[in-house]
This record gives sequence, C-alpha cells and structure tokens, in this order.
Amino acid sequence: MTTRILILQGHPDAGGAHLCHSLAEHYRAGAESHGHEVRVVDIGMLEFPLLRSQKAWKGDPLPAGLQEAQNAIAWCQHLVLFFPLWLADMPALVKAFLEQVMRPGFAFEYVDSNPLGKKGLSGRSARVVVTMGMPAMIYRHVYRAHSVKSLERNVLGFVGFSPVRESLIGRVESMSEQGRAKWFRTMHGLGTDAE
Repeated sequence: MTTRILILQGHPDAGGAHLCHSLAEHYRAGAESHGHEVRVVDIGMLEFPLLRSQKAWKGDPLPAGLQEAQNAIAWCQHLVLFFPLWLADMPALVKAFLEQVMRPGFAFEYVDSNPLGKKGLSGRSARVVVTMGMPAMIYRHVYRAHSVKSLERNVLGFVGFSPVRESLIGRVESMSEQGRAKWFRTMHGLGTDAE
C-alpha cells in the first residue's frame, strides 16, 4: 500500500553535509523504492519570524513562506522529523517552526467542553529521528529522553499523530563507517515500510 510521507529535515544548517541529511536521504530512498509518495521540507532553508505572543499565535496569519510546509503536513499520512539534539532538546529553529505551523484551527481546535481540544491531525503516524553526541542509552535511561518524549506527547500526540515512534542515534562524532552504514540501512528499511 502506498503511503504519503513527509520528511521534515530539522537540522538548522541547511548545507546538507550532516548525518541528519544522510539519514533522511536513506529513508527517502527506501520509501521511494517501495512506491511511497515522499515530500521533503528542509526547515533550515525556510525564512520565518519567531512568534512572540499568544495573540500572534492565535490570530496572526501563517507566514507565506510556511504555507507549503503546512500544506505538506495536511497532505501526509506519515511524518518523519530529523534533528540533532542541541542542549538536550530540539534546535530552536525546529521549535519555532512547530510553533508556527501547529496553529489553532489547523493542528487542533479549542472545545469548551474538552480542555484537550479537538485534534486536527488525527489519522497520521510519525517517527522522530534524533542524533546526539552522548550515548543514546544514557539519554534514554539517565535523562529519560525527556525532550523527545515531550515532543512526542505534547506536540505530535496533542494534535493527533499516533503512533509516534523514535530512533535515537548516539555517539555520532565517534561513529565508525560501519556504524553509519548500519543506521543508513535501518533508515532505508524504515522508509520501505513507511514507519
């Protein structure tokens, strides 16, 4: 079965020479080899302002430069977000992007009788792929993968993505070529399966 997949490249340096870019390309190759439809949004290539007030978040129009990205989110059945862990969290540019595109009226709706509102993006799954310098096991078990869990539950889950899976890739600075190749094969396989 063909799946509509959106790859969100969240590395703020849009140069394309980072592990996040290579992982995403292997995921894309696997997906396309199996006939899935794939769109890619490179957040580092986008120009948009920071949101500075709740009033702006609720009432200001979406910046024109983000309309295509928001349309791609609405289009997809499966979203894959790649980013490097910076200061134990997603880079600020990724957070700023999510704040802009996950607006009320699109990603969710306020409902007086339900404090959780109405999810606007139900029926979609997601995967979060995070690279980091520390061992992934340390991040997962000592730090409880707090920031990734928050993203999965409080952003993606809140607007309706389910299930949300993760791939945590540690020790990237010292990773061997064999280690990189293993992750590339993993990403290719996940893309093939649209997971």
